[in-house]
Amino acid sequence: MFIPRKYRNHKLVLYVLVAELPFVVAILALTGVAAHDTYTTKLRQDGADNGFNSAPNRIVYALTNGRPYTEPMVWSSFLRNYNLVLGVLCVFMLMAKVPMHIVHAFHPPLSAFVHGSMMALFIVAARFQAGSDMTDPRRPQPGAPWFITKSCSVAKYPSNIGYCRQAKSLFAVTIIVAFIYFVQFLIALHSCIFCKAELEEYRTRKAEKRAEKEAEEEALRAHEEIMLKSPMYNNNNLGMPMTPAAAVTTSPFLHPQSPLLPPRASGGLLSSDLPLRNQPSSLSASSSVNQAGRVSVTELSPPPPLPMQQQQQQQPQLYFPPPPKKATKK
Repeated sequence: MFIPRKYRNHKLVLYVLVAELPFVVAILALTGVAAHDTYTTKLRQDGADNGFNSAPNRIVYALTNGRPYTEPMVWSSFLRNYNLVLGVLCVFMLMAKVPMHIVHAFHPPLSAFVHGSMMALFIVAARFQAGSDMTDPRRPQPGAPWFITKSCSVAKYPSNIGYCRQAKSLFAVTIIVAFIYFVQFLIALHSCIFCKAELEEYRTRKAEKRAEKEAEEEALRAHEEIMLKSPMYNNNNLGMPMTPAAAVTTSPFLHPQSPLLPPRASGGLLSSDLPLRNQPSSLSASSSVNQAGRVSVTELSPPPPLPMQQQQQQQPQLYFPPPPKKATKK
């Protein structure tokens, strides 16, 4: 199965990563500020005073009258926590993607899956931030909240203008980050769609690897055959090396009918014209070659002891220098 491992434009991927960095830092900061209900309830109360949406105490009237109440997603604590987790996740993804891109380990199929998933999560976050609020029939909000659709100058309390700008910036950065992930998803998807030339190159490379593997196996097989035919290996022993006794037995140099042996003497021992071959050595040994070609050592005798005088003559004489003479005073 052909899996693309290279991008068609690797530099473009690095440029998009550099462009992603400031927006990721911004969304982490904005979600961290808004995580502890810093301004959500204040903006909701400001919109209720202006008649844009329901009031925060709407849940009290609903529970008092025994009516079911569902808090709108745009004002819920779930959305604040969701945005915070998403901001931390995108920072972690950026820190992981950069070294993987440098070492060419973030392959296009993996990149397409990751960026497609992150794009979907940010689209959901943007959809929640632009959610409607229809819990109060007197002040319905069919679309996005007022701090997104209207100017921040319409706020009833001047202290909420800065909070309105932060909420508007969070929504804008969420859309931008989702768009960046969409671009990265398209780049990875384009690299995953291979053409005929890339497929032929992959098949050629695979065939070359297969040929190299077959050549290595053939070389190993030929080496094994050569070793099995060697005289140091026994064919009846499944290619295992022969023991020293078997090697001596089957050696051509010790076979009785080998052309390399000198002619035999009448006594059965090998004779030679060398003057010192037939003289006994310090360890006298008698050997014979049997009909099977084995060499057998029949007797070993220690050398005769030397006389005491010869032993004393062979011992080295120790030299003792004379004692120093006393110096005479003049």
